[in-house]
Amino acid sequence: MDSTLTRLGAWCGVAAGLLIALPAAVEAVTGETAATSFLLGLAPAVAVPLLVVLHLRQAAATGRFGAVAVTLNTVGLGLFGGAAFTLNMALFYLDEPVVADLMTGPTMAALLGSAAVFAAGSVLFGITMVRAAVHPRVPAAAYVVTLPLLAVAARLPDTVLTSGLHVLSGATLVWLSVSLVAAAAPRTAAAVAA
Repeated sequence: MDSTLTRLGAWCGVAAGLLIALPAAVEAVTGETAATSFLLGLAPAVAVPLLVVLHLRQAAATGRFGAVAVTLNTVGLGLFGGAAFTLNMALFYLDEPVVADLMTGPTMAALLGSAAVFAAGSVLFGITMVRAAVHPRVPAAAYVVTLPLLAVAARLPDTVLTSGLHVLSGATLVWLSVSLVAAAAPRTAAAVAA
């Protein structure tokens, strides 16, 4: 796999993890703010390249199941990313009665559907990471649990528990990303030496 693509995907993953974890840590103390909401809304977009390089690194070990899992997770990330963007960048600024009115119609079904697809894709892709044993086991197993729970918790009120879940999810992405950089480093050094 191309080391430049790996590094770019990994650094995007670090950014995604930090965009999830740091605002959530702040929100645990301050509650949701315009700044934290803005940062959280950006996180899914920069997570896509990480998902690509995680899959490419393990594709030979995961076969068709891995291809199906990453496809479902990518589609789910796109849908859930749109939902997170809407929740954090648009609905955040609306009055509660307006948001409540919006949530009675098809908007709620769309948000729940996007969360369900993302949760299912995250579970399946996380299982491929655990089974392939290419990525570190702890963050791979955490991916199976924290990312789907993050989707489920998206519409729950902000609490210390939801902030903690965001921090764990962000840490999982950062750990997986750093492991990709570390795995690519020896090959890059060997290529330069040759």
